[in-house]
Amino acid sequence: MKTADKKQALAILGELYKDAKPALLYSTPYELLVAVILSAQCTDERVNKVTAVLFKEYSTPQAMVTLTQEELEKYIFSCGFYRMKAEHILSASHDILDRFQGEVPNTVESLMSLAGVGKKTANVVYSVAFGGDAIAVDTHVFRVSNRLGLAKGKTPLEVEAGLQKTIPQKDWSKAHHWLIWHGRKICHSQRPDCGNCPLKPLCDYGKKK
Repeated sequence: MKTADKKQALAILGELYKDAKPALLYSTPYELLVAVILSAQCTDERVNKVTAVLFKEYSTPQAMVTLTQEELEKYIFSCGFYRMKAEHILSASHDILDRFQGEVPNTVESLMSLAGVGKKTANVVYSVAFGGDAIAVDTHVFRVSNRLGLAKGKTPLEVEAGLQKTIPQKDWSKAHHWLIWHGRKICHSQRPDCGNCPLKPLCDYGKKK
């Protein structure tokens, strides 16, 4: 995709999804952190159902660490990979209490220092909870970016770097949501709806089809 086409594609995405916002439900940075950890390989709808129950009693790191891993696993079982996710949530919660005075840290670097928190999770929390400029590359962002030609890469970090060069920094966080929603609504994993995609004339994948 040429530079001019990239700018046009971003303008179209920005108009299509100008009201886009996170689908995960949360009320504090900590709740968002837990929800994002749970969302790996799981739908936001399922995560919201799980956290609606979990957060009634365990919405703070202080409360969360009163649970054993086995007890937490029972709450989050339906999210998949529940043993690993329970371990990460409890480890991160202990880190927040022991190293950050009970408050979720507000930089990407400090977020990534929490046990079980990788770049994507840190970028989401930094961007959504703290208003920082970041592009979190999940499966939707990775797929759509490569298909369109906005940023090609074999890894999320490569795609993130490419998007940072392509998108003005002030739009990083918004563009993250634009790409997610385009992936959910049109650029599906198995059967992209190219016939109804306004980006098809600009899209590397669409042109080949």
